[in-house]
Amino acid sequence: MPEVLALDVLIVGGGPAGLTAAVYARRAGLSVTLLEKEPMPGGQMATTPEIGNMPGILSIDGFTLSGQMAGQAKNLGAEIVTRAATALRLEPGNLRVETEGGVYAPKAVILAMGARRRRLGIPGEDRLAGRGVSWCAVCDGHFFKGKPVAVVGGGNTALEDALHLASLGCEVTLLHRRDAFRGSPSLAESVRKEPRILVKTPVRPLSVEGETSVTGLLLSHAETGETLTLPVSAVFVCAGTVANAELAAPWLSLNPEGRVKAGEDTETGIPGVYAAGDIREKPLYQIVTAAADGAVAAIRTAGFIERISENSPAEQ
Repeated sequence: MPEVLALDVLIVGGGPAGLTAAVYARRAGLSVTLLEKEPMPGGQMATTPEIGNMPGILSIDGFTLSGQMAGQAKNLGAEIVTRAATALRLEPGNLRVETEGGVYAPKAVILAMGARRRRLGIPGEDRLAGRGVSWCAVCDGHFFKGKPVAVVGGGNTALEDALHLASLGCEVTLLHRRDAFRGSPSLAESVRKEPRILVKTPVRPLSVEGETSVTGLLLSHAETGETLTLPVSAVFVCAGTVANAELAAPWLSLNPEGRVKAGEDTETGIPGVYAAGDIREKPLYQIVTAAADGAVAAIRTAGFIERISENSPAEQ
């Protein structure tokens, strides 16, 4: 029978929401364990090449910021465990989080599993994953220094990845299905000024070409339907994100995009269960808003635990 571990609050996910929640929960005097399935906490933040919109920080890379946030949580006494949650039981008054290393029985749970990059869903993408198809320019860009690469997408991540790859000496073609980018105007302007980046719009990728590694990307013009093959050694996919809400789906309401329905108070409708960061339905998905969610969730958690403690029978 697996060991059952009791504690005040269990945080599932170690991105900016989870790490901030750990800091605020510890400052509130709660016992805290944070589960992170990856060896390095930080989530998507950890693989962001440059962060320039954090208040008070002119510029920092995501790996460094992730390490600093994790270090702060640990210094305050939060336990960060490299372990994935495998199942949730979110019954009021009987919360359980299962892992391969045991079962946690917290008084409250903060769900901060974040999101993952969306796939294009085209032929060749999965077959050539790790052989030229990548969802992380910071992780894999150095393999393609000086080579022609494609970046697919029009949001901030696509713009940031294109600039990062250009800084490595890659010949970058940035592809977007619309003429206008969804990312910030300042990033878009930086892309336009970078001579190593060629912008090609409006186009749609049809398939990734190559037998044992990427050799090209078949494209279709979004308006005329004309096709062409772009010779590249790598394709970096930046097509948005999908919330990692699968474990919560049997228990919580999700919106059509698969994100947990929870208000600005991060409450889910189940007492003691909170949703923070990119897993939560909200208008803006940024590191700073994820951190804000984490802080709010921790404070709401502290209030919840105080209330149930006051209502518990006095010890004999």
